[in-house]
Amino acid sequence: MTTFPLIGQSEVMKFGSSGLRGLASELVGNPSGLYTEAFAWRLAADGIQPNAMVLVGRDLRDSSPTIAANCMAALAASGLQPIDCGAIPTPALALYGQQHGAAALMVTGSHIPADRNGIKFYGPHGEISKADEAAMAQYAAGRSGAYRPPPPPGTALPTRHDQAIAAYRARAEIILEPGSLSGMRVGVYQHSSVAADLLVEILQSLGAHVTPVGKSGTFVPVDTEAVSPTTLAKFKSWAGEFDLDAIVSTDADADRPLIADENGDLFRGDLIGLATALFLRADVVVTPVTSNSGISKAFGFEVVRTKVGSPFVIEGMEASYHAGRIVVGFEANGGVLLGSDCSLRGKTLTALPTRDSLLPILAVLGLVESTGKTLSQLRAVWKLPVCASERLENFPVESSHSLMRRLADRDALQQFLAPFGTVAEVDETDGLRMRMQTGEIIHLRPSGNAPELRCYSEAANPDRAAAIVALTLERARAITSTD
Repeated sequence: MTTFPLIGQSEVMKFGSSGLRGLASELVGNPSGLYTEAFAWRLAADGIQPNAMVLVGRDLRDSSPTIAANCMAALAASGLQPIDCGAIPTPALALYGQQHGAAALMVTGSHIPADRNGIKFYGPHGEISKADEAAMAQYAAGRSGAYRPPPPPGTALPTRHDQAIAAYRARAEIILEPGSLSGMRVGVYQHSSVAADLLVEILQSLGAHVTPVGKSGTFVPVDTEAVSPTTLAKFKSWAGEFDLDAIVSTDADADRPLIADENGDLFRGDLIGLATALFLRADVVVTPVTSNSGISKAFGFEVVRTKVGSPFVIEGMEASYHAGRIVVGFEANGGVLLGSDCSLRGKTLTALPTRDSLLPILAVLGLVESTGKTLSQLRAVWKLPVCASERLENFPVESSHSLMRRLADRDALQQFLAPFGTVAEVDETDGLRMRMQTGEIIHLRPSGNAPELRCYSEAANPDRAAAIVALTLERARAITSTD
């Protein structure tokens, strides 16, 4: 995580696992324009010509329109042509930018609460790198005292919202054949997702009987890696009430899918990624260490493990690519990155190396249709370890770092995990991932983009996995409260 303080700001801006994050109350001011200026500077250094178009999209948070306006003003002042794409899914914006060789930025805090927001940056060929982030952060730190926000552009900005949405919708027609979901009953949990209506339209066009549920006029943060008990209870209720085969949804900016099975039980993100890899007949899967350890070469593909965050998955995909190989990346949050072109029904689905929710949602439903198995049956056939994950919210970053430093001592780590037995192995790829002598896994990891501590577990059954996570986080809070 790259962090630089801005003079006069009450909280630092942070580049985390995916994009810049900070308090919404700060980003509506100078930081959004300053970091956009840094982005423009970086684009120029990479050879982007003056007046080149830069696409700007946003999610449905109350703060996002103001932040997007700041970004567009900064782009115009930097000699670039901002294109207003309005409220749009992040992968739709990225796809349209890729098709037209245009840079883009997306104003979104993804899954985090509405009091925070962020910006995701894309060069003409995809997400910016960690090196880009570090350079932009350094630039912003050097300019923070002198930066003055530019005035809004003097004329109305060109828009490309409809064209970008049309290109994204056309992708669905490559993934699944029209009518292929006929007879399938699918609930769409809409909440405040920027793809709420689009997802309904696409599924209906493929023949599914769609029941929209849970649309909200106020912003709802949906974390696909730590789904709240309230949301899980809603899934159970909707599955029974409407006799659904599946419930699908996304996070706020629609780059992470959320899926529940016919019983309303969560179909975890790494299972979504596995289903997508099988649907696409992947040769290589690139996924972080937080994904289910049972996802292995036994499924017929090579597996490459990385640190958490789409930039690391992208690096892994690039290193794994060879002509003719199908490379699929995914994270435990369910976001799928397509690292290579692949052929479906004689058509080419082009690579999209950024997190996407549409491909995995359609791949999962397509696998149900093609195998004749329910999602719960697929889960049973795969016989993977049972996973659970949760987080401590509003957990200070320094508390997370203090805990990690303390547990770096193996005696302290063993004492901390004593209720679970003996530590057999420790993986420090990202946080601390412990394999116990029982075979159970406990993984502690500070969030890269929010004041949160995350815990992941693997065990023989759901109750045991959930209990491990709950007790581990309880002990983490207790031990840091005494520091």
